[in-house]
Amino acid sequence: MKTETKGKKSHSDMVNRPTHYTQGKVECIDAIESATMGLIGIVAVCVANVIKYVWRFALKNGIEDLDKADYYLQKLRKKVRENNK
Repeated sequence: MKTETKGKKSHSDMVNRPTHYTQGKVECIDAIESATMGLIGIVAVCVANVIKYVWRFALKNGIEDLDKADYYLQKLRKKVRENNK
């Protein structure tokens, strides 16, 4: 059940379809699902987080989200390099 308040999104909208994850025709969760198919463990987590933070940075936390994306990208690069030795 949605509860609307004047000038604010309902709690249900912020849980199920937050505006910072629903730009354009594709929802972030759907893009993440496609991008991580076949990946496992920390590699999948890092890829998902890079996508998530880059996807929302302009609508939510700006440079902080880009810093978070960079953190997960660096972690991903390190893990992939380790796995390729």
